[in-house]
Amino acid sequence: MRVRAVVAYDGTDYHGFQRQALEREPTIQGVLEQALASIGRGSVAVVGSGRTDTGVHASGQVVAFELEWGHGLVALQRALNAVLPPAIAFLSVEEAQPNFHPRYDAVSRQYVYTIYNLPARHPLYARYSWHIADALDVEQMHLACQPLVGEHDLAAFGQPTGHKPGESTVRRVYRAECRRAGAQVCVDIKASGFLYHMMRSIVGTVVAVGQGRLNVQAVIEILESRQYSRSGPLAPPQGLCLTSVTY
Repeated sequence: MRVRAVVAYDGTDYHGFQRQALEREPTIQGVLEQALASIGRGSVAVVGSGRTDTGVHASGQVVAFELEWGHGLVALQRALNAVLPPAIAFLSVEEAQPNFHPRYDAVSRQYVYTIYNLPARHPLYARYSWHIADALDVEQMHLACQPLVGEHDLAAFGQPTGHKPGESTVRRVYRAECRRAGAQVCVDIKASGFLYHMMRSIVGTVVAVGQGRLNVQAVIEILESRQYSRSGPLAPPQGLCLTSVTY
């Protein structure tokens, strides 16, 4: 049968989702495939909805794989979670249609980037947020996100995931928000798809707005330029989390 599952992981100690050469292991995909092999399923290929970067986390990564299993889906989830490391877990497991593909069937994806915004760093937030000590103007950061909403060529903020010449950099952004909750500032973006480094580049740019180094008009000009060199510095990976995929 074909299985569809939601996986959560702390990506701190992993070289991204996608399987890499041996010198770039471990990866999330590689560890998931090892877990399937360890419960006696042999060589099983796992496909994900997106290729999260080194150090990036997920609470809603969707994966799919095919296997023979006669003990029920609850037992499958329990068996896999028993052999996976603490940083990775299957949150749900269900049977999928034979042609289901977690990447190509996705309608949208949502990422949330978390900033810890107090003068002193906090050890318990260090793995999951970007510490910025200076005060941020979150209202201006939110306004700077709004020009991104809609269908745009987003080449100024990233590259195609396949890095193929001529590949489209047009994406539709359904929601782009920035909000504060206590010490945390979150940038929340839902889009039809994400270019390589797109989310981290957008966050770096709107943080520059929050620090007063750029304004909203500058973000519009960066977007319209389609020049990646003009966007803000890349935000570090640990604040980024893939939270959901919609089908």
